[in-house]
Parts: sequence; C-alpha cells; structure tokens
Amino acid sequence: MANGILLLVEALFYFGAMALMFRLRRQIGIGVFMCALGVMHFLETYLASVFYVAVPVGLLSPGSTVLFSGKLVMLLLLYIKEDAATVRQPIYGLLLGNALTVGLVLLLRMQHVSQLPGENTPDIAFIDQMGWLMVWGTTLLFVDSIFIILLYEKLGKMIGRALLPRVMISVGCVLTFDQVGFFTALHFYAGAPVAVFFGGWAAKMCAALFYSVLMVGYLKWFEAGPLSSMRGLTDIFDTLTYREKYEALVEHAGRDSLTGLLHRGRFETLGEQAVAGSMRGGRTLSLLVIDVDHFKSINDRLGHSEGDRVLKSIASAIAEALGTDDRAFRIGGEEFAVLCPLPHPVARLLGENIRQRIGAFDAGDGIALSVSVGVASMNGGISSLAQLFAVADRRLYAAKSDGRNRVVGDRGQDAAEAIFPQAAGDRPA
Repeated sequence: MANGILLLVEALFYFGAMALMFRLRRQIGIGVFMCALGVMHFLETYLASVFYVAVPVGLLSPGSTVLFSGKLVMLLLLYIKEDAATVRQPIYGLLLGNALTVGLVLLLRMQHVSQLPGENTPDIAFIDQMGWLMVWGTTLLFVDSIFIILLYEKLGKMIGRALLPRVMISVGCVLTFDQVGFFTALHFYAGAPVAVFFGGWAAKMCAALFYSVLMVGYLKWFEAGPLSSMRGLTDIFDTLTYREKYEALVEHAGRDSLTGLLHRGRFETLGEQAVAGSMRGGRTLSLLVIDVDHFKSINDRLGHSEGDRVLKSIASAIAEALGTDDRAFRIGGEEFAVLCPLPHPVARLLGENIRQRIGAFDAGDGIALSVSVGVASMNGGISSLAQLFAVADRRLYAAKSDGRNRVVGDRGQDAAEAIFPQAAGDRPA
C-alpha cells in the first residue's frame, strides 16, 4: 500500500512541476520545459531497467509508470496547445542525443582507464547497455508520439470534443503498445521477468487514467486559450504549425496583387528549387512562358481598367487549366509562366489547353484574345532556371514570329535559334 501511495505522490509531483514549467513557457521559454523533459530520460531508462517495486497489480518500475507515462502525456499536451513542429524537437533531440551517447561509449571502450585511489571503477558496460536501451526507448517514443497524435485526431472525428475520453483512450492504447516494445528490450538486455510486463501494463493503465484526468483539469482551469481545432491525419509533424502558418503568410505576400498569381520573385525562388530538385532526383520539369498577343492594342482601345480585367481573366483561365502540382506566375505586364512536373509532350498539351481557354474569352469591342506559348523541359544541357527560361523564351519568340496564337516546343528550337537570334526584348508584341 505504501508503494502505491508513493507512486501517486511521485506522479502528482512530476505532473505539477512539468505543468508549471509549461504554464510559464511564455515567460521563461519553451526550452526550459523541453530540457526538463529530456534531462530525466536517463533516470527513466535506468529505473525501468533495474528499479522495481511491488504493488497490488504486480511488479512495476516508477521509470515506466511515472516518468515515461508522464512524458508521453506532456508531449500530447505540447501538441494540443502548441503544434506538431514543437513536439518533434524534444523527440529528435532525445533520439540523436542517445545515438551520440552510444557512439561516444564505443570510442570510450578503446581508451586505457587509469585507476584512481579507492575501489571505484567506471562501468563502461553498464553505460553501453543504458545507451542502447535509451536509443531503443526514444525510437519507441518517436513511434509512440506519431501514434498518439494520429489516434487523438482520429478519436476527435469519432467522438467529437469529449476531451477526457479522447486523451485517456489515446494514452492507454499507446502505453500498451510501448509496454510490449520496451519490455521486449528489457527482457533480452536486463533479463526482466514476464511478471514485470503484466504488472507494468496494469500500472500504466492506472497512470493513463490518472494523468489524463490531471491534464484535462489543467487545460480547463489553467490554459485560458481555446484548444486547437481538429486537424487532419496528413499534417502530423509537418503542417498546421506556426512555421507553416508563417509560410502561408509569405505565400500570400508573394502574390501579384492584380491577378492573385505568384509574382516574379517567387518564380525565381521556386523555379531554382524546382530545377535543383529535378537535377537531383531526375524528375521531369517543364516551363511554359505565356505572352498575351497584341495586349497594347487592348489597353489603347478599351482602357487600362479593361486591360486589367482581361489580365485577371487570363490568369483565371491559366489557373483553372493547371493540376495540383503545377504553379502559375505573373512575371511581367502581360507575361505569365507555368512550372509543371510534366514531360515535354504533356506540357505542350497543357499549353494548348491554356491557349484554347483564353481564345474562347470575349474581351469585348470585337477583340479576339490569343496568347503565344513557348515550352521548354529539363534535359542534360540545362542546369539552371535561367537556362530553362532562355530556351522557353526563344520558343515563345518563334511562336510570335510564326504568326502568334500558337504553342512552340522543342521541334522548333533549332530553326528558332538559327533564324531569330535576337534578344528576347526585341521580340514582337
């Protein structure tokens, strides 16, 4: 009975201290909470391997029951109130730090140890064993963390915002999975008896209930802000984080104010990234450069406001023709570009689709809209966005010179370069 009461006191002390640091994260920094979470990992692993107490449910270790169960609940709390990108930081830190420990121990084994006065000698074998156990434990923690977030979000879709059952079921299921994985390592490394598995599992289920109640109470009484809304299963460790929100803001700021397409600066940045990715991974990449034919006459006859309306309609037609992985840009007054991960023949068909969509648009006052398109694709002779753009631009020039309202791809390259060597700035309007 005394052991059971002490375990409750230890769990309450652990949760209270960690919750206080989490509550003060805006004042003292989230790093304090994360360091406290990580610094107890060695003690947690050590206790789980050698320190057991007897309670009514069987043999158990405070390392697993109190410290690990509490750490998992703290990571779920971090996800609920912060974001997935923040959760992964302590997990990756523990995993890499433990791997470093194992690597250093392997080097320490090669050193000759000098005996100090007294009977104390370094137990490298023990440190080695602990290092491997910690690596295994944090590998499990990595899987556990993804599992608990997936389960928490899935339960949110099934049972709504009933927070206590969501948390309790998520924690209980993941602790059961972890008990199987970590006991397997303990059994082979430390010779833990089978009774430890059942006693540890029963204790972890009690810990799941106890910590879940504490966490829900903490969220209700100490965290004033609303809980984050339910997130889809595809965003774990990657989306709906502060970083992604910031990138979404940058994305919005990087758009052309008239058409809503990405602007020239984003074209250069994303284009270089796309070219580098294509060269590195051997992926297909094509560039379409699109220019509105005789756009100056539209402005002269209809006025600049109508010209702006035409540009917005053209941008819409381009956007509607694109696939989910394609990107459209406005790179000049009446000039647009499309980056797409398509082979050259398919990219030419995309250009034809865009040309026909725009040709069907009625600009008013009897004006027929048309565009000329130059298409270029990555090949062995292209190693930069500038080179890819130069090829597409020459083919656009050929389309203009051949009568406009057409798409020119690689079959016209040689003739275009031989007949029209002028700079792009001299091409027809």
